[in-house]
Amino acid sequence: MKKVADEIYGYSYGEPEVAASPVTLQQLEELKASVGMTGEDEQYLRLAGQVLADQTAQVVEHWRGRIIGSIPQLARHSRTPEGNAIPEYLAKSNLRFRQWILDTCNRPYDQDWINYQEEIARRHTSRKKNQVDGVRSTPYVPLRDIIAFIAVMNETIKPYLGAKGHPAAEVDRMHNAWCKSVQLQAAIWARVYMDGTATTMEW
Repeated sequence: MKKVADEIYGYSYGEPEVAASPVTLQQLEELKASVGMTGEDEQYLRLAGQVLADQTAQVVEHWRGRIIGSIPQLARHSRTPEGNAIPEYLAKSNLRFRQWILDTCNRPYDQDWINYQEEIARRHTSRKKNQVDGVRSTPYVPLRDIIAFIAVMNETIKPYLGAKGHPAAEVDRMHNAWCKSVQLQAAIWARVYMDGTATTMEW
């Protein structure tokens, strides 16, 4: 499986320490049906993975540097409580963010994929935020901000999908498949936020 770097700090996809999710493969299939994801979408996600493979740094810089960095309630989650930058945290988490793009496109949507979706979500809640990188920042990222930012990611990814000269119809299909996948992931992330009293107020 293609990776954005030989070593990605804190990236533990498929590792034993990633907790098993109670979300079943049957439930995943039902969610895929709910978002309208088809076998053709999965093929276009693979194509999107090829197109985005050498653009992940630019995409993440677009999202985090140009957009998140300009929105105070989003930017604070990568800074200290006093508002100071944490460059090493950004560097490490940016690599994981870049890898998430490739995993979205290239990984089989199996139990390991479900498990890691929940791990991603836990790292945004008070259960695990800051723990992987050992930093002092906000205690959690509100679910509302994550869901709202999906619209930005989905809108801004399309020019990158079109950057390699594919016909407009193929770009549209790649984009539709990407949007369905991110919506599917958000549905799984939401379960973690609703699971247990420690996170029920982190909307």
